[in-house]
Amino acid sequence: MSKNSPRSTSLTELGTLLNLARWIPISAAVGVLAGSASALLLWSLNLATNIREAHHWIILFLAPVGVLVGLMYHHFGRKVEAGNNLILEQVHKPSEVIQLRMTPLILIGTFLTHLFGGSAGREGTALQTGASLADQLTRPLHLNSRQRRILLMCGLSAGFGSVFGTPLAGAVFGLEVLAIGSVNYEALAPCMLAAFFGDLTTKAWHIHHTIYAVTSVPVITVKGIFAAMAAGIVFGIVGMAFARTTHAISHFLRSRIAYPPLRPAAGGLLVTAAVFALGTTKYIGLGIPTIVASFDHKLPIYDWAAKFLFTAVTLGSGFKGGEVTPLFYIGSTLGNALSHILPLPSSLLAGMGFVAVFAGAANTPIASTLMAVELFGAEAGAFAGIACVLSYLFSGHAGIYRAQRVNALKHTGMAHDPDEPQL
Repeated sequence: MSKNSPRSTSLTELGTLLNLARWIPISAAVGVLAGSASALLLWSLNLATNIREAHHWIILFLAPVGVLVGLMYHHFGRKVEAGNNLILEQVHKPSEVIQLRMTPLILIGTFLTHLFGGSAGREGTALQTGASLADQLTRPLHLNSRQRRILLMCGLSAGFGSVFGTPLAGAVFGLEVLAIGSVNYEALAPCMLAAFFGDLTTKAWHIHHTIYAVTSVPVITVKGIFAAMAAGIVFGIVGMAFARTTHAISHFLRSRIAYPPLRPAAGGLLVTAAVFALGTTKYIGLGIPTIVASFDHKLPIYDWAAKFLFTAVTLGSGFKGGEVTPLFYIGSTLGNALSHILPLPSSLLAGMGFVAVFAGAANTPIASTLMAVELFGAEAGAFAGIACVLSYLFSGHAGIYRAQRVNALKHTGMAHDPDEPQL
């Protein structure tokens, strides 16, 4: 029978339909689990922020709380301490099911980090809860290694899409984050479904996401394109610097402090001292008010650098949370600062930086561009897309996720840094 015969085509379509029918309920289940976990996370971080901002004195306890978080992982979470990198490794080389304890440990660790004044995000937590909860379905459903890889990717997509309210970006993120230079579309439909089910679930829990509005978008011109490219290059360099600085701090503390639970204490002392020396809490926690303000009016040109250092010390020393919301902060305030020298509106540059620094640091330009379209609209998304691509090109191969593989160079003229992951 010919491969192109009507019967062969019908059998292929039937197989596709049956495969999709199998993954619809699985993706829905993953979305419900991840979306519910994201709802709990967002609610808890809102609570932590309100308590901390009402009682600044509790920031004095960040260092001892860091020891507590370190002890918690040292005694109960050694197998899941690698967090997002463990998930990526399991997608690349499936072995054993991720322990369910990853979910409560990362939720508690992230809550304590934010409550006592660490500078961290929420994406890392959402990815870990989404993937670890999804992986619990592996044994009951008798999934093989290939199917388990798709399941974990669904967990990543659902976690990302639900925590930021951007299901399209979440769907692609779960595919794009695994490796630089290649995207496996085999899991596209399950990831898309999981991301949308996750977003719907979070909303069903009456959790509302912050609205960021780009208030001025000019007509695209040659001058505007070059300005967006210039901004993208700066965003990419800063994204690369953030990843390298965070990894360098982690490496330094590992080489100087042998007992892991004490490492967060060192970072906690530095953050606490800096908060009270500067007399402001604008550089700790998620920093949502400053991100929103960056879209509305001019801010101090150093805000991005301060958040950069606070977050690198917090996460590099071992506190729990994510990198992405701080990267949104760094990007939006950096874009706001660039409006002093680039011929684009400050609101638009804030939106471009919001997604483009993340695109460079995580090596996910497509997901970041889709996020811009979902959050700011198609017209602003066009400028953001240019910035995301340039940021990706100029951020090197080493990003915030060490387990991310390099399947292809970003461009033919690029050579590997010895410290970057190899092909």
